[in-house]
Amino acid sequence: MVGWCALAPILWGLSGSLKSEGAVTDPTLIPAHPRWSNYAEVFELIPLGRMLFNTAIYAVCVTAGQVFFCSLAGYAFARLRFPGREVLFVGYLATLMVPLTVTVIPQFMLMRTFGWVDTPWSIIVPGLFGNAFGTYLMRQFLATLPIELEEAALLDGCTTWQTYWRVVLPHARPALAVVAVLAWISVWNDFLWPLIMIQQNDYATVTLGLVRLQGQYHTRWPILMAASMVILLPLALLYAVAQRAFIRGVSMSGLGGR
Repeated sequence: MVGWCALAPILWGLSGSLKSEGAVTDPTLIPAHPRWSNYAEVFELIPLGRMLFNTAIYAVCVTAGQVFFCSLAGYAFARLRFPGREVLFVGYLATLMVPLTVTVIPQFMLMRTFGWVDTPWSIIVPGLFGNAFGTYLMRQFLATLPIELEEAALLDGCTTWQTYWRVVLPHARPALAVVAVLAWISVWNDFLWPLIMIQQNDYATVTLGLVRLQGQYHTRWPILMAASMVILLPLALLYAVAQRAFIRGVSMSGLGGR
């Protein structure tokens, strides 16, 4: 029952995207005459294909960066011994309590100083070097791995970097999948930061496209619902592909409530 309640808005949006403007409030879930032309019209009104491509590029870059740097930092906090490790880790975790709005202005000033306003770099670089939650998740997972794996690698002559790259990462795939999925969803759904940094449609994301479409054609609900369904589709595919790895990674990292 709970699952159907969660799916209800999506099903209603899908239904509305196939209706005419006059029938969009009709309680019928399956329209008698589906209007597939609503989807074609979305691509005519805004460059949604370009925006999907832009967002995918941003998501790929940020996801790759976060997977690498979060795993690297998590390995350092879990296994390496250095002065101030615990204090630094707690301080890093404390940044989770800082609201996003507090950092918006300093980040904008940095992007303006670098000359990256209204460029793809303003979306990619700020999220490229990991985050506190991803680092925490990786640390918790890597701390559960048997230390004998790394000791055997060191006895075989591996350096710390080789141990991390060749031994630790292959065993950390479930946690890496969780970090990757969360990073992808974060970039795909982000609205505030692209709104501040991006003005050109050539660099716009799908969330900006949806809002701009709403601003120009706010009364055409079937068109807006069709655009929402197109934007939702990549996330649905990602969930279908990564569902098992995501759930396994959460449970094995100690975040599953057990």
